[in-house]
Amino acid sequence: MNRILIAEDEPRIASFLEKGLKANGFTTVIVDDGQAVARMADSKDFDLLILDLGLPGKDGLEVLAELRGRGETLPVIILTARDDVADKVAGLEGGADDYVTKPFRFEELLARVRVRLRDRNTFAKKDDLILQVGDILLDLRSRKVSVGDRHVELSAREFILAETFLRHPGQVLSREQLLSSVWGYDYDPNSNIVDVYVGYLRKKLGSDKIETVRGMGYRFCT
Repeated sequence: MNRILIAEDEPRIASFLEKGLKANGFTTVIVDDGQAVARMADSKDFDLLILDLGLPGKDGLEVLAELRGRGETLPVIILTARDDVADKVAGLEGGADDYVTKPFRFEELLARVRVRLRDRNTFAKKDDLILQVGDILLDLRSRKVSVGDRHVELSAREFILAETFLRHPGQVLSREQLLSSVWGYDYDPNSNIVDVYVGYLRKKLGSDKIETVRGMGYRFCT
């Protein structure tokens, strides 16, 4: 049975989430303080975190930064009233797996919870947490990246894009595939964000690592 940590300081919303999740077979723990969340959230104790941003004690974005900074891979769904684009970008770039704004429909949140848990369970079945293609190595637990002897700093979104490429070495991935895998449904399919981030990776990993396949997409060179 999956255990979900609910970080929410509004009692009515916390109770609503707890009842709905329990009715669908999950066990839950509610925390209403950001500092307590940062102490309790552990990928060994919980399977997913639903995180409000406006928490007392420590802001949700600070909590997220602390978790990812210490290498926690716990899936995080931000659930917040902050619907500003800048907040959403900050949350996703900071390592959140999903971002839901209030007011929300429980059925939609439940579907997102199930998707993240399914992805986590699939990931947990893999034998190792290291991806390596050529001289590029990604440590999926610590989120560390190296090219040969050189350590490389990647943002959360850059890391996910790099992981997607390393999971499909030599395979042509279309912009649509990359957009869906890395950014999800929230981005306009006509956006050039994939091209922009491929450019970032080329600068950090090496300009020869990612090949443009005209009219088709990109291929990670082996």
